[in-house]
Formats: sequence, C-alpha cells, structure tokens
Amino acid sequence: MPPKSVYIHIPFCTNKCYYCDFNSFVTNNPQLIWDYLDALRAEMELTFARTPAEEIETIFVGGGTPTFLDQRQMQAFLEIVQAHLGDRLAPGYEWSMEANPGTTDYDKLSLMRSFGVNRLSFGVQSFDDRLLKRLGRIHDVSDVYASLENAVRAGFDNLSIDLMFGLPDQTLEMFRESLGKALELPLSHLSVYSLKVEENTLFHTLYQKDQLPLPTEEVELEMYLTLIDTMEKSGLHMYEISNFARPGKESRHNKTYWLNNDYYGLGAGAHGYVDGWRHVNAGPLAIYTRMAHEGLPRVEGFAVSDSEAMEDQMILGLRLREGVDKARFAARFGRTIEAEFGSIVAEELAKGMLEETASHLRLSKRALPLGNEVFARFLRD
Repeated sequence: MPPKSVYIHIPFCTNKCYYCDFNSFVTNNPQLIWDYLDALRAEMELTFARTPAEEIETIFVGGGTPTFLDQRQMQAFLEIVQAHLGDRLAPGYEWSMEANPGTTDYDKLSLMRSFGVNRLSFGVQSFDDRLLKRLGRIHDVSDVYASLENAVRAGFDNLSIDLMFGLPDQTLEMFRESLGKALELPLSHLSVYSLKVEENTLFHTLYQKDQLPLPTEEVELEMYLTLIDTMEKSGLHMYEISNFARPGKESRHNKTYWLNNDYYGLGAGAHGYVDGWRHVNAGPLAIYTRMAHEGLPRVEGFAVSDSEAMEDQMILGLRLREGVDKARFAARFGRTIEAEFGSIVAEELAKGMLEETASHLRLSKRALPLGNEVFARFLRD
C-alpha cells in the first residue's frame, strides 16, 4: 500500500533562531522562493507518478516557517498541493501547517483554511518576552494572542502550540507561568520539548564558551515532572512523551512516525519512508532546485532491514504513552516482541522501566524522564 501521509518542507525563515539546526534559510529574495515552489511542484509530479497516492489521511507542512510565504506565494503553494492531492484526501483528513506568530495575519490564515488546511501548530516556545529574545524569536507574547485570535476567526478549531523548557536563565516558576498562560488559550494540543543544544547553532557556540547559563539537570527534571502533573490536571492527556491533547485531537501525522508507518517526504532536506526504503533529499536550495528538475532530488537512500525496522518499531513506539502494540508488531514482522527482544524486555520489566498490559508494552511512569536510556536498549550493533 502507498503511504497515507505526506510531509512537505518549506525551508524559509525571517531569521535563524539561536537553537535551530533545522534545514532553514533566511532570505529577502522573492525569486528564490518562487524557484523553490517550482522545484517542489516538479518533485511532487515525479514522486506521485512513481508511487501514486491512493488515499491521504494526513499532510504536515513544516519548516522553516511555512507562513513566511506571502499571500501570493502561499496561494501558489496551496494550489500545488491541491492539484496533486486534493482529490485523494480521505474523509476526515488532517492537514497541519506550522506557523510562527510573527508571520501570520487573518487574510493568510483565511486563505489557508479555504484550501482545506484544518490544523495549525504555532511555534510559541515561551510566554516570557525576555526568553523569546534570548531564543532569537521574532515574535513577542502579544503576537501569540493576536495569531490565535485570528486563527479562530478564520475558522480553525484544531490549534496546537509548541513550548520549550530547560532554556537559558529559565526558572521553574517561569516555566509554570508559561504553562498556565498556554492553558488559557483555545488549544486542542500542546507539544513541550526540552532544549537540546545542537551543533552548528549559536547556542552551541555559546555553550562551548561556557556562556549559556542552562538550568541544572535537577531543575530540568522538575520542569518535566511539573509539565506532566499540570497536563494531567488540565484535561490534555499525555499520548507521547512530549505531546498532550484533548480526546481525539492527537497529532495523527506525528503518530505516523511513532507507529513507524510509511510517509512521503517532499522538499529540501525532507526525509521519506516508502515501501521499506528511507531517503533523504538534498538540503541546500541550489542543489535541491537543480536536482528536482532533473529527477528525484535524493542524496541518500537505503533499504530498511526487518531487524532495523523492529528496532525502529520499539524505539518509536515506546515514545507513545500507550506503548507498542504487541499484536501489531507480530503481524508486521512474523515474530513476537518476546521472541526478538525477550531478555531486554525482561530486564527492563524487572527494573520497573517497562510495564505490560494485555495488548501493549510501554514505558512505566517513572521511566518517562529516562526514556532515552530505555530506547537505547533496543539498538543492536
């Protein structure tokens, strides 16, 4: 079966945030954007000619900042997607777009909604203006409220925001305040991530110079435990180790990744997974644009063996609060989890890091802050 999910990358940004290592580019050259959209159109045509889409259940447009596109560029992009996927959207589909509060207005959001976009994910990160400046964000807290208000006016009722913790000079009380302000908004979903200092970022340079005053590990752990406790009391249930949602509003697209299902990956630097084959697209704009007009713009591709796919199934699936479906694992691979990873599972059960239900194997509550240690157990040489 062809994938039922599509990821599309829009790599442009107003500026580069200090922590960001995503494939993104700052530009004030509109022709560069038009050339990119034309290359994206070419990649879609060849991709769906080779592996025709039958029924698409989720689309996710990420970046970069997709809402960096101006009104004409946004309309052109939406028309490209509509032309290739519009008649293949499943009933009840989910079409998400990432947005930054500083790059949205009512007209742009209304245009997106008119083309069928029905879920927005805003990169808020904090409700403290000082921290936003420290992160290199272009928006302030007032932009967050204005953007959410415009989104509701434009007809969106499935709204998510991202927050971060473990930030430079961030205290536990500052994080609590951000959580409280987030919960006052008309949200159906909340993603909350700890800061990771990645190479090739300004934060990494500062960290190397001992100029990045991060919270201690103990404070960061307290932030995460506070997050879980606050969400449990708020009505947004934890369905993945960093994601919380009202009932029925979980990110169906992101669950595609955590369930290790196939998906199309389109755009500069995008990853895809189709029929047991993972690929990576060229990241630099000039190379991606040239390659997309010559053929598929892929710079890396490899078949995923059953052994590797089983590792992926465990590592990704254990991120979900429900865990890994034991029957689904056996049906997919012809082997049970016990037959493949029996000794590892037994050890982690004995340590209290895993727990078993009638249908699933999952992280215990005490293991949630230590998930990476458990995931690593399922990586083989």
